[in-house]
Amino acid sequence: MTETLTIEAILAMDAGEVARRMAAPPEERAAFVRIAAEGGVAEAQAVYGQMLLDGVGMPADQRAAVLWFDKAARQGHAMAINMMGRCYDLGWGVPVDKARAAEWFKAAADRGLDWGLYNYATALALGQGVAEDKPAALALFRRAAAMGNAKAANYVGSFHEDGWVVDRDMAEAARCYAIAAEGADFRGQFNHARMLADAGRIDEALAWLGKVPETATDAFIAKARAWLERSPIAELREAAARFDA
Repeated sequence: MTETLTIEAILAMDAGEVARRMAAPPEERAAFVRIAAEGGVAEAQAVYGQMLLDGVGMPADQRAAVLWFDKAARQGHAMAINMMGRCYDLGWGVPVDKARAAEWFKAAADRGLDWGLYNYATALALGQGVAEDKPAALALFRRAAAMGNAKAANYVGSFHEDGWVVDRDMAEAARCYAIAAEGADFRGQFNHARMLADAGRIDEALAWLGKVPETATDAFIAKARAWLERSPIAELREAAARFDA
């Protein structure tokens, strides 16, 4: 017999039962989350929006995802607010609007969300949708990195390597890249490998380079391969073959 769930029944569930339902096959999980989302649970609305965006348990539907993110965001859900920024930044279900994306990212950052801090800092660093402000960007990247955000740690490393609004400090750059690499950020892994190679630690560099293609985007893989092919270090040139976009 098919189970009929109500929002009241879901709200009465203990954490163990909710975890069991969330571990169900994708279609069952999506149905469960939808009931909670329709019942007004902000966390469920944010999760359901992500499932729609990714096509988990149902066909992907970016426009519907935006509607659910918006519902959760209106309840103050920080990650949903951040995801609204992502949608406007990348054109997921809505036209690209960098200014609106920056507004959403700032709202998420103001709530202390590490991804909001990272995304708003990125907008400030690049001047996308908001006036460029690298000092403010670095401060936000540092806050996000202190919260364990690996991508933010990589960006802090880039500021120190390139001497953006701080004195160039390769030791600090290398430290930040190592943190980002350990946090599984593919850019951090690549940059950490560069630093290791420059220090003559070739075997360690190659080990980190081997991790990069596991999660990197095709665009980054293409750039990484081009950089490796130009490297004066023979072992790195040979490693370029692993980077097939």
